[in-house]
Amino acid sequence: MTASATNSPRYLVLEAGRADRQYWRDLWRYRELFFILAWRDVAVRYKQTVIGLAWAFVRPFMTMVVFTIVFGKIAKLPTEGAAPYAVMVFAGLLPWMLFASVLSDASTSIVGSSNLISKVYFPRLIVPLSTILVALIDFLVSLVILAGLMLWYGVVPGWQILLLPVFVLLALLCSIGPALWAAAVLVKYRDFRFIIPFVTQIGLYISPVGFSGKIVPEQWQLLYSLNPMVGIIDGFRWCILGGNSPIQGPGFVIGVVITFVLLWWGIRSFRRTERAFADLI
Repeated sequence: MTASATNSPRYLVLEAGRADRQYWRDLWRYRELFFILAWRDVAVRYKQTVIGLAWAFVRPFMTMVVFTIVFGKIAKLPTEGAAPYAVMVFAGLLPWMLFASVLSDASTSIVGSSNLISKVYFPRLIVPLSTILVALIDFLVSLVILAGLMLWYGVVPGWQILLLPVFVLLALLCSIGPALWAAAVLVKYRDFRFIIPFVTQIGLYISPVGFSGKIVPEQWQLLYSLNPMVGIIDGFRWCILGGNSPIQGPGFVIGVVITFVLLWWGIRSFRRTERAFADLI
């Protein structure tokens, strides 16, 4: 053995639990992979489509039209204060579509990236989190429609609009927890992917999207608030409509607590099953 080899040894350190302790640091180290996967998802979403990004306009706009006709014109449900029914519906539709988009895309992301996961090490949490960028792009496009509706109906937001990013963040956090849990379950039980669209479709109608949450009897308000999207949707409407749509304080607090419980539960479930992904896929 030469002197130089003796003075400059190289060791491979294997230490139990080292990967777990450095997991969150690895998320930052692999940030470039996050952006690569996010851009891939954006490109795939609108590749070989006839109208491309315009789908982000068409889907929420047509849903708003249907809800306005069915709930506002036919069922004649009340709006929030003096706000136009179409604006109220669209203000509730934005957070719900953000939630549903993240839940649908992130839950199937692990199975969709099976080739990458089975060959390369990286924190698997990057894969479902990268789908958030697509949902945010669709959300920003939908905001343009909302701005147009508000301009058309002469709705001027108050100072509450400055707090809109807070409720955007809450909508994302609310979706990430269930999405991570679903992504982990879907790796083992592939037929679970058929349940996700069903859940989002049912949730669209039981959440106050096409109608005002104020029509729910007062004695049922707290129970209704166990759906964390209720408080988030109310918060969106409060930011956009101001005093016409006040937030129900106790219900909102309950929704926020449930959101963070779901987030903790989703991350914990994902991390517990993450090591087996490569074998199961």
